[in-house]
Amino acid sequence: MKFLFEKLLSELPLVILWSFATIIISQHLNAVSLPNNETVPAVIVFGDSIVDTGNNNYISSIAKCNFLPYGRDFGGGNQPTGRFSNGLVPSDIIAAKFGVKKLLPAYLDRKLQLQDLLTGVSFASGGAGYDPITFKIASVLSLSDQLDKFKEYKNKIKETVGENRTATIISKSIYILCTGSNDITYTYSLFRRAQYDIPAYTNFMASQATNFLQELFGLGARRIGVVGLPVLGCVPSQRTIHGGIHRACSNFENQAAMLFNTKLSSQMDVLKKEFPEARLVYLDIYNPLLNIIQNPAKYGFEVTDKGCCGTGNIEVGILCNRFNLHICSNTSNYVFWDSFHPTEAAYNVLCSLVLDNKIKDFF
Repeated sequence: MKFLFEKLLSELPLVILWSFATIIISQHLNAVSLPNNETVPAVIVFGDSIVDTGNNNYISSIAKCNFLPYGRDFGGGNQPTGRFSNGLVPSDIIAAKFGVKKLLPAYLDRKLQLQDLLTGVSFASGGAGYDPITFKIASVLSLSDQLDKFKEYKNKIKETVGENRTATIISKSIYILCTGSNDITYTYSLFRRAQYDIPAYTNFMASQATNFLQELFGLGARRIGVVGLPVLGCVPSQRTIHGGIHRACSNFENQAAMLFNTKLSSQMDVLKKEFPEARLVYLDIYNPLLNIIQNPAKYGFEVTDKGCCGTGNIEVGILCNRFNLHICSNTSNYVFWDSFHPTEAAYNVLCSLVLDNKIKDFF
């Protein structure tokens, strides 16, 4: 049981966001004006459960959420889709912001149509990370696996619309990479601590991120946004595990996240010089999330230290299920849906804070 519980903790995403008030929220849902009348043919996403829109439904993994109460507020309500939240996740919100579509499907979804492929998909898999052993813990798709699926995706659309149109779609699409939380909060603590100190481990993570970005560029991507790590120590599960009796934010995870973010941003600056024709955009989530947690009322929130599901202190994945005695009635008051993942309301606010002022940098 202890091992099962530890495996569940690997699923620990990060990020967080939402609700300025009903009017402001509705504004967040609208597409952002793109510079110079640009259009984006597709949005393509890689990463972990923050941006997984259902790929884990189709693989043998413990990291699943295709059951209630997940999806409680999706669509018409009570539609668990494999998104690790009560509703939409950043993949969907980002696709809408770029004016592409309102929902970004999972690549492994067996109901995918041609138009779904042409306008983008998510390759993300809940439980993934930069560290090549992280994905093994929950038996999910590694970043390498996700790139292999992307290569398969390219071949599929080339067979359908031809090489020239495929090249245009690939070069003009928006790419988002969002991962790394599982590495710090789970893999390092349980498997890497004896081998690395945090400075060395964050160097290793940054080098893995660089390798991924170089390969993605080699496959034709040119407009790439990379999300840094959030204030991991303030995620409800980390407060419970490392925050002491008062469940304070854990300084260890926060310091590690800041160190990695500094290195990631620096590595991206180097890559910009190596690939001047690319638009590499570092997306800071740490400071916006910290701002929301420290000033919840400013953004329409009340609860920042626990999730809506169950006690909100540790439930995630199969521990957040329809048999929980308590599910909050008003998710828009909460930053977190479960102990790792934000609510749709929070995702909307955070995506705006993180992305809106950076849109122009993709072009």
